[in-house]
Amino acid sequence: MAQQRRLSVSISPLPNGILSPSSPTLAQAQLATSPPNASSFSISYEARQRASGAIPFPQSGKALTEFPLKDDPLRILLLENVNATAVAMLKAQGFVVEEVKKALGEQELIQRLKEGNFSAIGIRSKTKVTAKVIAECPNLLVIGCFCIGTNQVDLLAAAKAGIAVFNSPFSNSRSVAELVISEVIALSRQLCDRAREMREGVWNKVSKGCWEVRGKTLGIVGYGHIGSQLSVLAESMGMSVLYYDVLPIMPLGSAKQTETLDDLLEQADFLTLHVPELPETTNMIGAEQISKMKDGAYLLNNARGKVIDIPALIDALKSGKLAGAAVDVFPHEPASNGPNFGDSLNAWSSELRSCPNLILTPHIGGSTEEAQSAIGAEVGGALIRYLNYGSTIGSVNFPEVNLRPILHDGTVRLCHVHLNQPGVLKVVNAVLGEHNVEKQFSDSKGDIAYLLADITNVDEKEIKDIYEAIAGSRANIATRMLF
Repeated sequence: MAQQRRLSVSISPLPNGILSPSSPTLAQAQLATSPPNASSFSISYEARQRASGAIPFPQSGKALTEFPLKDDPLRILLLENVNATAVAMLKAQGFVVEEVKKALGEQELIQRLKEGNFSAIGIRSKTKVTAKVIAECPNLLVIGCFCIGTNQVDLLAAAKAGIAVFNSPFSNSRSVAELVISEVIALSRQLCDRAREMREGVWNKVSKGCWEVRGKTLGIVGYGHIGSQLSVLAESMGMSVLYYDVLPIMPLGSAKQTETLDDLLEQADFLTLHVPELPETTNMIGAEQISKMKDGAYLLNNARGKVIDIPALIDALKSGKLAGAAVDVFPHEPASNGPNFGDSLNAWSSELRSCPNLILTPHIGGSTEEAQSAIGAEVGGALIRYLNYGSTIGSVNFPEVNLRPILHDGTVRLCHVHLNQPGVLKVVNAVLGEHNVEKQFSDSKGDIAYLLADITNVDEKEIKDIYEAIAGSRANIATRMLF
């Protein structure tokens, strides 16, 4: 029944606009469209060249339209104050974009999506797209996460419903790394406590317990894009860098990888966490791990809220085991700005706020103009490529499939999401056997497979016949025809 309902999503319109080489957001959009094997230098060079109009946009072929046509343009719902870069890119394609500044709860989100007949949604970290939301909104085609993480989306349920999910895993790496460096310095000099005292009219000029960061050891848990950038910044300030990761990773500079987390805990003066929220990372730093850290060490969490056992952190700060901490993420976070960070949200909030030498920030690690603009361009570009061309490059829950753009009339693109089971290609090729298939590419990921095929010299009746045959096949999840 769920598969049958999903057929309806293929009959919604798409605009005919394309990104213009003169678009002010184009230079950032290139980062989202350059080939995955391009070097960072070539990506940067091509972005500059395209921004000046010297190189055509890589997806400068026809922006395809879904069959059959409808009068109303495709509608996109953007929540949580998604950056204006993405809004401008999507509107330039002719999409109807509705913006909501805050996150929505599950039932409110379902109601909004159904009433607005939205085919795409863009969220950040607070809105939860659950299996229930996906099941009750059969018109939904794609979800854009304008952030690093995707744990707020039920990825498996989305894949099974034929909904692609995109995110921006690297665009805010520098912003987070710079925030960590600022926190390291602020903690080592007790800047937040001194600033608070001055605002209260207290002059407290002290040097006890205040340190230079030069010569100290920074311990990084998770040596990915953020951790590795942080490593370089820390070394440039004279710090020694150790890191722990579940995979062996080549270090940058003079950093060294430890064999175990305990080895890192025992040596780090500053311990900073940069790991995803997974079952194995939940409460990975608790009372036992803190007890193994140096007396007077500092703990920083700019990763995910459940990575640290907060009550254990409170005990360590109040006992003096830790000299300070910085926390940017929390197990439960308010859905909107305002005086909402209280004990009703997290039972320990008041006690945490009373701790000394503690930096608390409202999940702002990636909240810079540069990071949000880059995220907007990357995810906005991914949504455009999927809706207009069927490309799933960069999807976190779909196999990554792409075909070069269609440059001429008379060609239709089949976009077929199906169960990954034997015999599907036989069925598809039997349907397409009487037509000229110009190019075709298929790949699978787990139980889901995705096929793109370009068919030339077909009329409207033939397009309709192909669509109905493929969409009615036993393994079908979702089918679109773009022309």
